[in-house]
Amino acid sequence: MTRSDVDHPETPGQSDTPRRTSLRDEQKRLTRSRLIDAAKQLFTTQGYAPVRVDDIAAAVGCSRATFYLHFTGKPDVLRAIAEQGTLPSVQHFYEDLDHVLDTGSREEFAAWMRRAIDWFQEYKDLLPAWDEATTLEPEFREVAREGIMALPNVMSSYLSRWPADRQDEAHLRVELLVAQLERFFTRWAMQGTIDVSAEEAANVLTDIWFPALQTPGN
Repeated sequence: MTRSDVDHPETPGQSDTPRRTSLRDEQKRLTRSRLIDAAKQLFTTQGYAPVRVDDIAAAVGCSRATFYLHFTGKPDVLRAIAEQGTLPSVQHFYEDLDHVLDTGSREEFAAWMRRAIDWFQEYKDLLPAWDEATTLEPEFREVAREGIMALPNVMSSYLSRWPADRQDEAHLRVELLVAQLERFFTRWAMQGTIDVSAEEAANVLTDIWFPALQTPGN
């Protein structure tokens, strides 16, 4: 036996403890990820209201109790879906708008508007579930409200060009842009009540919003 063995005796099984803990943590992470993926697929294909917690659990082969180890309910798992993909993506999009407005170019803004329509196309399958949850769930309504209100905050350059006493107005202009784009896309691509090409829609929306987002003195 070496001196090292005497000074630092190894308790039987001690070296396995961190490994077992790490394995449990990884299993929990994978289960949570699978629940999020299953919920996203179900919300996309069925909408929000018809999907039950039992349906999400069954889709990954776990119990209802296991679901509740990870989420408090359907609004919580939809929040996780948003935080995982939708919210960071849309925040990046409005950071891009901040840079576009710095250029002062109508052409750059029109290009951004076309990209915005493409973004909605990419996420359109999940949007009905988002709208349903916003209507049905007070908890998720607050998530949606916070998400919209946070978007002007990523446009720091744009906000800096507004005087202090008109900051609320600057925020409101961005929030109204977000709301109109959402409603336009819902009526155009999902309900089919607006008959227009994406290019024509981008041009008209640019005519409306490029001047509306100009800062005082411009």
